Amino acid sequence: MIIVNPKLIKILSDGFARAMAIFPFVILGKEEYRDNQSLINHERIHLRQQIELLIIPFYLWYFIEFLHRKGIAGDRRMAYRNISFEREAYDNQSDLDYLKNRKLFSFVKYIGHEDTR
Repeated sequence: MIIVNPKLIKILSDGFARAMAIFPFVILGKEEYRDNQSLINHERIHLRQQIELLIIPFYLWYFIEFLHRKGIAGDRRMAYRNISFEREAYDNQSDLDYLKNRKLFSFVKYIGHEDTR
């Protein structure tokens, strides 16, 4: 289910994100993002990751990996981009058929790899 709630996005991401996946919702920061299929697909990839890890462990892993990568990079944006869940979602957000063919736990192949973009 997609909802638009700019205030919630601002509160939860400190103004950092345009959208978020919080099972079972995709929350968008602006109404016009409904038309951004890559953004919606990115968030749906996160929903699949959350289901695979039974939701709560996903958030714990995400937070721990973010802290670890922030300690390495020293930069919040670079730490975020290098979280394994984000790398999978960014790498595949433009492939609108990705979730039809995605293997279970596909984010695992992104663990330990750095993105310098």
